[in-house]
Amino acid sequence: MSKGTIIVEFWVFLKERKKWWLVPIVVFLLLLGVLIVLTEGSALAPFIYALF
Repeated sequence: MSKGTIIVEFWVFLKERKKWWLVPIVVFLLLLGVLIVLTEGSALAPFIYALF
C-alpha cells in the first residue's frame, strides 16, 4: 500500500463521513512532526523542546 493510496483513502473517508473537524487536527500534528524533525539537530532544539 503506497502513501498516496493512504492519503486518497483518508480524503474519501472525510468526504463520505463528513468528518471535516479532523482536518485541522491532522494538519497540526503533521506540522508539529515536521517542526520537531527539522529542529532536531539545530541550535533551536532546546527551545522547541522547552515548549513541551
